[in-house]
Amino acid sequence: MPGAGYGAHHHADVDVVAVVLAGSLAHNWGGRATLRAGDVGILRAGTGLVHDEVAGADGAHVLQTYLRTRSPGQEPGHRTVRWAAGLGRGWVDLGRPDARLWVARVQADETVAVPPGLRVVATRQRVWAGPLPTQGEGRVTGPATVCVWQLDRARPLWAVD
Repeated sequence: MPGAGYGAHHHADVDVVAVVLAGSLAHNWGGRATLRAGDVGILRAGTGLVHDEVAGADGAHVLQTYLRTRSPGQEPGHRTVRWAAGLGRGWVDLGRPDARLWVARVQADETVAVPPGLRVVATRQRVWAGPLPTQGEGRVTGPATVCVWQLDRARPLWAVD
């Protein structure tokens, strides 16, 4: 819904990863960015920050995930990664060794091989999630956007709760 969002709220020691599937999302944390379809915003809350998020005039369809930081007490920061360029699929550099994100925009009637990990598949009608096999590859047929999370087995204990 255009203009919908979350007013000012606080985060600390967490990385907020937002994958914009459609529309746009205005993000303000003391700096400002407008994330558009095909962007991944990575907000490192670090020692703490207050931010807000508001859907643009074209609305927003966003998949957002929170990862606890590996290094508490760092300075806050934000960056945007454009993943939809070229083939519209591939790995997104999250800037951390313990988590990887693979994103693909799958066209109607197209089938793509998907790497192993926790899979989230989003269409305009629904979102569903589940694990993919650890050996070999799964396949997804579009239209859909697919996100696959790979979390390192050596991750901190908070990740296995």
